[in-house]
Amino acid sequence: MLDHIAIQVRDVVASARFYEAVLAPLGGKRTKEFGENIGFGTTGHVFWLVPAAEEGPVREVHLAFAGPDRAAVDAFHAAAVAAGAESLHAPRLWPAYHESYYGAFVRDPDGNNIEAVCHTP
Repeated sequence: MLDHIAIQVRDVVASARFYEAVLAPLGGKRTKEFGENIGFGTTGHVFWLVPAAEEGPVREVHLAFAGPDRAAVDAFHAAAVAAGAESLHAPRLWPAYHESYYGAFVRDPDGNNIEAVCHTP
């Protein structure tokens, strides 16, 4: 259903470095630059970082990126923590969502709740 999504960030360059590190274990990479905007994806550019339009806090967003397996979710979490992210929830099963829901949650440089999730057993 979604073609692409963009989130506002205070420092596009710093956020791009963070997302390059944490999306790599999930197969994601920087795929396009358009002015100050930076796009990421596995083949196209479905996730964009754009400069915040106004001063002050940016509203928190929750984004969940699909991992191909649980090892990728573990690697996402390790890369995020190594990049300085606050760990909200270390990788684990979340049976309240469904029996195979395996996810990890971190805060990005702008305070967004970023998750990697694998749905396969």
